[in-house]
Amino acid sequence: MDLFSNFVLLFTESAPFLLLGMFIAGMINQLIPRAWVEKTLGGKSSILTAALIGAPLPLCSCSVIPVAIGIRRSGASKASTASFLVATPETGVDSVGITYALMGPIMAVARPIAAIVSAIVAGLLVLWFGRLDNEFEPEPQDKTTSSCCHKSNAAPTNMIEKTKAVFVFGYGQLLRDFMLWFLIGIFFAALVTTLVPVGFLNQYAQGIWAMLVVVLISIPMYVCATASTPIAVGLLLSGITPGAALVFMLTGPATNIATLMVIKNELGKRELGLYLLAIISSALISGLILDVLFKQFDWQMQLSHGEHSDMIGILYQGCALVLAGLIVYQLQKMLFLKFLKPSSV
Repeated sequence: MDLFSNFVLLFTESAPFLLLGMFIAGMINQLIPRAWVEKTLGGKSSILTAALIGAPLPLCSCSVIPVAIGIRRSGASKASTASFLVATPETGVDSVGITYALMGPIMAVARPIAAIVSAIVAGLLVLWFGRLDNEFEPEPQDKTTSSCCHKSNAAPTNMIEKTKAVFVFGYGQLLRDFMLWFLIGIFFAALVTTLVPVGFLNQYAQGIWAMLVVVLISIPMYVCATASTPIAVGLLLSGITPGAALVFMLTGPATNIATLMVIKNELGKRELGLYLLAIISSALISGLILDVLFKQFDWQMQLSHGEHSDMIGILYQGCALVLAGLIVYQLQKMLFLKFLKPSSV
């Protein structure tokens, strides 16, 4: 029962911030359309512009792929494309919200800053050491790119439709993108909380060695920024440092196999190596700096443990019920489309 109780507690702690983050993500999706992103990052766009635009965008590790291909084929440089591919999946408005909920304000601020720095480093390495950009000829449209986050071509025309689109994207499309991994992450965090003694990892690895272990764990994982947060909480509860947790939240979302294959195909093998070098090195440096700051200023992690007043408790519980209902609805919708919908002729 301890495992179930810890799972429910972590889920409840995350719910209000996740709901708020998904709403903001829906707003951004309406205010910053994909075509504008592609146009802005095309041609003479800079590495910094790509990082700053990509960081808040509500695109998961999967949905960033077609956008990145789009900006590359519309004329964006290899360096800008690499910067965008790092910044976008590593952070976002939804993941910052859940980071604040589960880890406190320090980590919520450190995460997007480190992600933007990591993106700039990736762009600069590709710019300085990658092969020169060749003129790119867009491929025919019949060569489709798979995406788990397909966006309708029909644009909302009035305020009612736009408001509806905000909720459809934030609480529908975006939630479907990460909800299974989010639940897996919450379960993992609850499992670690229940079974692993505090300080367990401290017995075996400290500092840079713990971070290298985290890198080895995170690179093969396919996990989005939002879902990586509760997993990082579980690792923190097992004894790793805040810096090592930050390393996991940076490397996990940005190094899944699909993204790496896109980089190889669209940018090249050398650029793929530079991309991995940038992510790993910048994540390690960011983690080490964060640990030094925690020690120097005697900062304390503010991991959530459900200690709220009755009023706040009711609010959290209500949000948890709403989030659970949305997840159940989206899950049954996915199952219906996959197994029960009659195939069209």
